[in-house]
Amino acid sequence: MLNLQLIRAKELDMTIFIFIGSLLALMALGMPIAFALLGCGIALMLHLDMFDAQIIAQNVIAGADSFPLMAVPFFMLAGEVMNAGGLSKRIVAVALGLVGHIKGGLGYVTIVAACILSALSGSAVADAAALSALLVPMMVSAGHDQKQSAGLVAAAGVIGPIIPPSIGFVIFGVAANLSITKLFLAGIFPGLLVGLSLWITWWWLIRKENIQPPPKIPFSEVAKSLVDGFWALMLPLIIIFGLKLGVFTPTEASVVAAVYAIFVATFIYRELKLTQLMELFSRAAQTTAIVMFLVAAAMVSAWLITVADLPSKVVDLLEPFMGNQILLMFAIMILVVIVGTAMDMIPTILILTPVLVPVVKQAGIDPIYFGVLFIINNSIGLITPPVGTVLNVVAGVTKTSMSDLMKGVMPFLIAELVILLVMVLFPSLVTVPMRWFY
Repeated sequence: MLNLQLIRAKELDMTIFIFIGSLLALMALGMPIAFALLGCGIALMLHLDMFDAQIIAQNVIAGADSFPLMAVPFFMLAGEVMNAGGLSKRIVAVALGLVGHIKGGLGYVTIVAACILSALSGSAVADAAALSALLVPMMVSAGHDQKQSAGLVAAAGVIGPIIPPSIGFVIFGVAANLSITKLFLAGIFPGLLVGLSLWITWWWLIRKENIQPPPKIPFSEVAKSLVDGFWALMLPLIIIFGLKLGVFTPTEASVVAAVYAIFVATFIYRELKLTQLMELFSRAAQTTAIVMFLVAAAMVSAWLITVADLPSKVVDLLEPFMGNQILLMFAIMILVVIVGTAMDMIPTILILTPVLVPVVKQAGIDPIYFGVLFIINNSIGLITPPVGTVLNVVAGVTKTSMSDLMKGVMPFLIAELVILLVMVLFPSLVTVPMRWFY
């Protein structure tokens, strides 16, 4: 009996080695992650002596054939339309009128605008690009340090995948077979907490700066910006209340967001011409194709992970922590932080979700709570070098060197990791508000 257990343990160890080793080796060769995932799946099949090209094809097709994933292209399109159609800059104008006049006001404008924009597009890259172009030049002109300003914009951009709607939550919900609506609603309060951590950090950094804040905007101008931005501000309310009241599903919400953004940008603000729509459709389609191929390729590995019973092996590895939910979450979050430095958000979600979700369920942890922290952690990974996608976008838009940007983002990165740790230590910060929203 003992010999049989040892043989099974060695087989599982070899399976994990082949899974991780083949994936890392293919990525090290420069292969795109989607193809690396397919190669990893083929390696696992050969190891398990069950190679069948038909199984690969079936899982790839099944991976993309998902109604909830239809939300991805429409949220992508909504983000493109908002940036091109004037919705983003009107939200910035509203935030500028509300908090722009206090000391360090442009930094607070960045945080407020990021929280509002995150409720529109759900894409960290789209939000960071819009805020970088609009606010970093203003902050530098006001006398703020460029690397610190760019660092704040990058850190604020990662709120995008946390506050609903969120493409990250859609991918996680599909991979984990969890309610995307519940994930959306559970992400609202934690997303605001991340924003609060940036607010406190910015206040601490600029408290000794001798920079004259912009003059207070007259109330009439603030009211004007609120009226002008009314249609843009209505979109997050429509989505959140529509989900809460069960008017539409997350997938239907994405269509509402896209159609609403197109209508407002073309017929109300009139900053988007109908002739420009084809270009926006094309950009959204190209980004969607990349995401969907990743999802489809990952389903092959996910199926083989289940067949090879890798989750049970991970449970065995984490056995010392299984009796303490906080220690287990802490260990998992450290793992995700490490992976996030070397891998982009969506591949990390697709690779780790089928392995980790069975573990947290067996430990008695609410999978919705885990999903929120998992997505926050992956969002933070977007500003951790060397792969940090948002860092690269902000560096390109603001013409800031990567070394300077890394110095500027570091205080905000630490603040976001601290708030993540606080949510691990005090789960009620996530679980109690999410029950309110349910």
